[in-house]
Amino acid sequence: MIKAVIFDMDGVLIDSEPFWQAAEKVVFKKVGIDITDDMCRQTIGLRIDEVVKHWHQRFPWNHLPLKQVQDEIVQGVIDLVNQKGALLPGVHLALDFFEKKNLKIALASSSDKILIDAVLGKFDLHKDFQIIHSGQDEIRGKPHPAIYLSTAGLLNVDATECLAIEDSFNGLIAAKAARMKTICIPEHSVWNQTKFDIADVKLKSLVELSDGFWKQLCIMISSR
Repeated sequence: MIKAVIFDMDGVLIDSEPFWQAAEKVVFKKVGIDITDDMCRQTIGLRIDEVVKHWHQRFPWNHLPLKQVQDEIVQGVIDLVNQKGALLPGVHLALDFFEKKNLKIALASSSDKILIDAVLGKFDLHKDFQIIHSGQDEIRGKPHPAIYLSTAGLLNVDATECLAIEDSFNGLIAAKAARMKTICIPEHSVWNQTKFDIADVKLKSLVELSDGFWKQLCIMISSR
């Protein structure tokens, strides 16, 4: 029933959201925008070019090209990943778990390729994914399902036979729109928000994966 698992990266493999917030605050300050934590949370899961366009439409500036703002934010995140980055609990457990189930494993991230390579390189994870796909290669980013549909195609698996693991609501919408099964691991401050209940399963950590969980998930999916 499930032939492939597709991981998001930011917020699933690595707790990089604080890095995005820090980098966005520094760079957007240069163009006169004081970004708050709440404003940052509004754009979680979006591609960085869409984040920059989002705030430019609301608070236009003229002295820095949007691409430069985008690139400076990404570089700021890479620097913080290299300085402070750590895998979230259960990442290796989850990768081993799904590999033992003989499932294809892929990564589908909204992040730019340069950041994906930085994260996977830091933790020696490139070898764990059969397909690594960046939203940079799609015309539209999450919450549009394009990245998930493309990743399923690259895996040669029907989207309905894929399980997506997400943390953000935008990512969850994208996976659901692609008609994939979903596990959502929301950040702890928003975990109780009912909007995340559209996921097939909601976990607090990848550490919760187990054979018992997998059996329950398969029974739950087959009954729908």
